[in-house]
Amino acid sequence: MKKVSILLFAAVLILSPLFYSTKTTVLANERTPIRVTDKIPAVKSEKELQDYFAKVQKVQENPYGKVDTAILESSAESKDSASGGNHSTTNNQVDGVDEADIVQTNDSHVFTISDQNVLILNVKDPKKMTKEATIKLKEDFYPTELLLAKDTLIIIGQRNFTVPMYSDRPADSKKIGMPMQSMVTVYFYDVSNPASPVLTREIATEGHLNGARVTNNTLYYVTNMYPNFWMLRENVDMELRPLTYDSKTDKEVKAMSYDSIHILPNSLEGNYSIISSIDINNLEKNEVATKGYLGGSEQMYMSKDNLYLTSSIYNPMESNENTFMWNPGTMDTKVFKFALSSSGVEYIASTEITGTVLKQFSMDEHNGFFRVVTTEGNSWDESKPSENHLFILNARMKIVGSLTGLAKDERIYSARFMGDKAYMVTFKETDPLFVIDVSKPNAPKVLGELKIPGFSNYLHPLDENHLIGFGYETKSINVDYSKEPLIIRDAMKVSLFDVSDFANPKEKDTAIIGGQGTYSPIQYDHHALFQHKAKNLFGFPVAIYEKTNERDYPQFKQEGALVYEITPEKGITLKGDLLRAKNPNLEYEEWERSIQRMVYMDDSLYTLSMKEITSYDLNTFNKISTLGY
Repeated sequence: MKKVSILLFAAVLILSPLFYSTKTTVLANERTPIRVTDKIPAVKSEKELQDYFAKVQKVQENPYGKVDTAILESSAESKDSASGGNHSTTNNQVDGVDEADIVQTNDSHVFTISDQNVLILNVKDPKKMTKEATIKLKEDFYPTELLLAKDTLIIIGQRNFTVPMYSDRPADSKKIGMPMQSMVTVYFYDVSNPASPVLTREIATEGHLNGARVTNNTLYYVTNMYPNFWMLRENVDMELRPLTYDSKTDKEVKAMSYDSIHILPNSLEGNYSIISSIDINNLEKNEVATKGYLGGSEQMYMSKDNLYLTSSIYNPMESNENTFMWNPGTMDTKVFKFALSSSGVEYIASTEITGTVLKQFSMDEHNGFFRVVTTEGNSWDESKPSENHLFILNARMKIVGSLTGLAKDERIYSARFMGDKAYMVTFKETDPLFVIDVSKPNAPKVLGELKIPGFSNYLHPLDENHLIGFGYETKSINVDYSKEPLIIRDAMKVSLFDVSDFANPKEKDTAIIGGQGTYSPIQYDHHALFQHKAKNLFGFPVAIYEKTNERDYPQFKQEGALVYEITPEKGITLKGDLLRAKNPNLEYEEWERSIQRMVYMDDSLYTLSMKEITSYDLNTFNKISTLGY
């Protein structure tokens, strides 16, 4: 796969001028050429799509990115969240842009996934919680995420659809492929009467889910799909378009129209990013807008106005074909920008930036500018150590400002943009927290840096002068086989950072949890964070592990959840210990009872697992009742 990826990138560099009219701007302080593309053509015919995938095949078959004349000639021919009110909301990155999660709430009910069903739980009375309804979904559907928009519950998951032997070509030309295709499927339920949810619509798009958001009462979701284009060798009539389904108009799945498919700039990956949207205001009448873009997507960031998708570019190092040494090359990133509207998305522009993007929090949009942090290279590569960069791009995706070469020999572990400031955590042996001024897009600058042991995987704003970091302590151990010490992840750590003095950020307080092996889903999924702004409460599920001595493996102790009050004045104070009692007979967590999410409603706190919900008094954290399901 590494070799194939290297080949793809080399061919993209050679072939891209033949596909698109691009403008290249080289800034004085940047090494990377910036390509900004104003238009991308729609695919006009089946032949054009087949020609594209034929090029992808040939590129994959060519060693070390060598592209023969035949490919170039054929290319020329086809030129044409926050918490508020009296109940919880999902911990969203951008205010007004709701993210999908496994649990949703309103002012009286909790909606949660349990196995292949979705449960509607009436928790208005924490002493007498009831399972008010069970949405039993199809046997071949596996729910993964939920969204709640007023009285509409949106259930998203994966379902296998039977593919008919059909074609919009002559009757004797049939689609050949797998009889079943996995499709991201979305069910819309009217839950105005929670005891009797009503299915109003079902839509589906071939592929696997990248992400889903709701803003301005419109659902947007992105899927990635890799077609079986290698079957072209055996059958020229292979269907290469993604499949879609809409219960409002379709009796069976169908292929997307050619004019809804576009080829993203400099793309020969051979896979699709499919963006679908629908206005939820009038589900029974509104149309689904679906566009397919040839060019894969990895990370996804969305503001109220724009959607950004990223894709990695593989840069091959100079290679000696007579050696067998591993040669991974380096990676950079393509960023694609799409404008949002209730009628769908519109491609705006794209660019290439140095390094790779870690996750959605590495990106941000503010006052019309897109900001992103990346890591270039690998910390273990002594010949070219890793370094980190910040780029600021304007509305047309041109770089207007940057900081490069930060924290050499380290990589980014977390980042957070807060208005005119950016915060970035890198790590190899210590945890530098960078405070960066991005108020002037053309002149960002580092204001301060804090180095402490350990690292933060997730940064959460407390107020404009304080950040909460969720991460780990680390230990440094000297070893005989290396000059550098071995860095080992240790106990979980919650940090309160004071950044009121931008030049001198401080770790004001910490909470150390468990020992080596302790973990929480907050480390990799920000939706697992519980917060109650009015009470300054923050909580998360956790599994506690500890070592009895340095030679032993970490041993499981107990699991549950912890709730802290975090304020600039008092620091970090444990308020709710919701850990189950230690059971020496348990070697691991009980996955069916492991807490996945925490929510609140009025003065009650609720913990949810796969098989039960438990209520607590939000002031005393005393247990009230448990409902199994």
